[in-house]
Amino acid sequence: MTNNQDFHFTVMTFTYKRILSYFLRGMLFVTPLAVTFYIIYQTILFLDNLIPVPLPGIGILMVLALITFVGYLASLFFAKPIFDWFERGLIKIPLVNLIYTSIKDLMGAFVGDKKKFSSPVKVQLSDTFIRLGFITQDNMGIVGEPDMVAVYFPHSYNVSGNVFLVPKDKVTPLLGVKSSDVMKFMVSGGVSPLV
Repeated sequence: MTNNQDFHFTVMTFTYKRILSYFLRGMLFVTPLAVTFYIIYQTILFLDNLIPVPLPGIGILMVLALITFVGYLASLFFAKPIFDWFERGLIKIPLVNLIYTSIKDLMGAFVGDKKKFSSPVKVQLSDTFIRLGFITQDNMGIVGEPDMVAVYFPHSYNVSGNVFLVPKDKVTPLLGVKSSDVMKFMVSGGVSPLV
């Protein structure tokens, strides 16, 4: 190769690397933004189409109003027995029982009166191995292990996790840290910082 060809090759290689670098940087910004907006858009579209109304947006308002109204009714003392009776009926149906109670418990863990993911902890699994998790049950005497607690360990980049029974003396509460920050840290694979 001549000096002119070497220079031309070097400039082209430099340009390609720079363009690739810009592209990857753009992907880091655009992809999470696009996926977030797409999920929000699809959720709104799904909710809006639950009640078929010709005007866009009215369906979702009707769904939100209906959910709020049901919540209001469920909080009234004279309507509560009706809701309890209906729920007991659902629980008696074998497959419905499994699905309904699992979803209800999961929803209750995040938004109910008995939030379960509000106690972030670190668990000493060995001398050099610590995992972060959330206490979901603070007494496992029901299974013959009164000195154990149930700790939920979410998986990274997933909506699943594992529950382990852990000796109480191996569990340390994380004080001064928000539960939402700990969950975000674990689900992101440790990439999101603990604030």
